[in-house]
Amino acid sequence: MSETKPIRVMIVDDHAVVRSGLAAFLLAFDDLELVAEAGSGEEAVRLCTRQAPDVVLMDLVMPGMDGAEATRAIRQQCPHCQVIALTSFREEGLVQGALAAGAISYLLKNVSADELAEAIRATHAGRPTLSPEATAALIHAATQPPQPAYDLTPREEEVLALMVQGLNNPEIAGQLVVSRSTVKFHVSSILSKLGVNGRTEAVALALQKNLIE
Repeated sequence: MSETKPIRVMIVDDHAVVRSGLAAFLLAFDDLELVAEAGSGEEAVRLCTRQAPDVVLMDLVMPGMDGAEATRAIRQQCPHCQVIALTSFREEGLVQGALAAGAISYLLKNVSADELAEAIRATHAGRPTLSPEATAALIHAATQPPQPAYDLTPREEEVLALMVQGLNNPEIAGQLVVSRSTVKFHVSSILSKLGVNGRTEAVALALQKNLIE
């Protein structure tokens, strides 16, 4: 009688302590095998093609390439690989963005070890698992009246959120670990999409229309 191969898992999180905790958890289950760890979205995409995991545990909020971008790239390059968004955040935009990028499951980091193990098995079999909070966020989003479509990208939403906090371009560049010219480009795009003449108007509209979480 042949043994079933363990499910190959990759952990993606920019916090080493989180990766260590998840790695230790995987050791407790004979049918789960840790094959790779990545500290960034970019590293995750590189490792995925090399290590061919079955399931990826993907953090969403990371500097540089965020979890949704990494999920989209992984699903394009390794379509056999399923992604579980594993995050501390339950905002509607993050839930929708992760699932739109190709994640099949969405769980919060307060999930128990047994629940996460079962979610990995279900995800590997192609069955989605959503935390109650993620389900509630999707239901809330579906029942809200439509908002004007400003079509901001996830990165532009990040920049706008930092603008609302009062950060200038150099400070935003430092926060997001990108160049000042990149931030300037994003700010110009935001002003254009929102149809406003300056940062003050953009911030006012963002607060009025609840464009950021």
